[in-house]
Amino acid sequence: MLFSQRLGTAGLFLGLLASAGCTKDYLNIQPTSAVTAENFYKTQTDALQATTAAYSQLYQNGMFNYSLWGIGDVMSDNTYLGGGGAADGIEFQQLDSYNIPSTNPLTTSHWQRAYLGIGQANQVLLRVPAIDMDATLKNRCLGEAEFLRALYYFYLVRGFGDVPLVLTPAASAAEAASQTRKPVADVYAQIIKDLTDAITKLPASYSGEDLGRASKLSARALLAKVYLTQGDLGNAATQARTTIAEATAAGKAMWPNFADNYKVENDNGQESLFEVQFKYGLTSYTTDGPGSVMNEFWGARFFGSPYVVASGGYGFNVPEKDLVSRYAAGDTRRAASLFAPGDLYPDGQVQPATLVGNPNGYSIRKQYVGRTNVNNWDSPLNFPVLRLAEVYLILAESAGNTAEGVEAINKVRRRAFGLPINTPAAAVDYTAATPNFKAAVIQERRLELAFEDDRWYDLKRTGTLVATMRAQGKTIQDFNNLLPIPQAEINVNPGLTQNPGY
Repeated sequence: MLFSQRLGTAGLFLGLLASAGCTKDYLNIQPTSAVTAENFYKTQTDALQATTAAYSQLYQNGMFNYSLWGIGDVMSDNTYLGGGGAADGIEFQQLDSYNIPSTNPLTTSHWQRAYLGIGQANQVLLRVPAIDMDATLKNRCLGEAEFLRALYYFYLVRGFGDVPLVLTPAASAAEAASQTRKPVADVYAQIIKDLTDAITKLPASYSGEDLGRASKLSARALLAKVYLTQGDLGNAATQARTTIAEATAAGKAMWPNFADNYKVENDNGQESLFEVQFKYGLTSYTTDGPGSVMNEFWGARFFGSPYVVASGGYGFNVPEKDLVSRYAAGDTRRAASLFAPGDLYPDGQVQPATLVGNPNGYSIRKQYVGRTNVNNWDSPLNFPVLRLAEVYLILAESAGNTAEGVEAINKVRRRAFGLPINTPAAAVDYTAATPNFKAAVIQERRLELAFEDDRWYDLKRTGTLVATMRAQGKTIQDFNNLLPIPQAEINVNPGLTQNPGY
């Protein structure tokens, strides 16, 4: 079933794609038929379909399946474009070089997909309260919609700064096209309000076909990250501390082996707090299908006989030597995160010292599923958005070099070196006397969360983006701390002002 309502044109939509979904079972393609708001939101099934649909933008081109790894990693010191030459991936080249026009397809799609998701969440929050249905399930639907709206806005406000704060579906195209940008503080206030309310509505965990939906832990972990981003360390520590306690009570724990986070059989596993759901589905070339394109795009470019990726990898998103050099001897995250020259693939082929577009020979191992997928743009491996390990690092950063903060980062470091996380290990542990403790935590985030779309946002929030990227030889200016407002949106709505410098 397909229902959609447009909020203006060129991207500010308030849609409902009721056939799309959250978990792998929900991602099945169903026959579609047009309906209206008036005849759709009637039953409990309608409410569930509408809520499930609000997840659909997460696995699309403008979010985690394409744009965000360009923004989160290629625009940082973690990776560079790679690819096949000067004409390959122009949209990523623009991000990599910080020569970003307001027509860049990746930033434009990011804005549009996020607002599509917000529109779908808004429909749930407006329509579902009037449906006669199980009260607990209704509450859950509303909590899921609040979490998703907060998540979409979190990416928008960090990327673009002041953005339109749309909380109800527009009554007309004219109303939609009159939206203006609201201050960052207002957007964050709404994100916090949504997440705080979602925590009261969502269950601690799911089972069966509902695995992968947003839980109380998802909302609380995201709230901790929001507070950290704002510099509110007290609230960040409180939420991180509570998330860890509630996660432990719900049976969550870090995998003893870091690499277990990136196996298809461990999707929605014990360390996961929220991840984007992918599955086999379509057998065509698309970045908007139910499968992940990262296996193909990030795979070693046309390497192997047979190719190590279904139709030959595209070699995008290549690890920087600087990142590789930061992993200490014995850190298991290095081998779990990337292929280095000499590393073996599952079929016994050896990573070469150089590849097309990749003179250093490094490729990303995270999100690699090799040739086992049905179609080369159709990987079923989920993408991590929030993991318990990150919550420990949020606690470490927000609590600082106190006993609590030091122990939180040490749990992550011990796991990284293959040690029991609760047993002190002088060889890898930090102490309260560790110099530049915050910088050590940020470094740990870089190593732990490499290629998980976080690094650019960390550099921004710590005020180190410009200096770090200039040290990498990039021509970057202070205004590059924000992305350009898409020109397509300004063309439709002149009330949307452009960010300075673009």
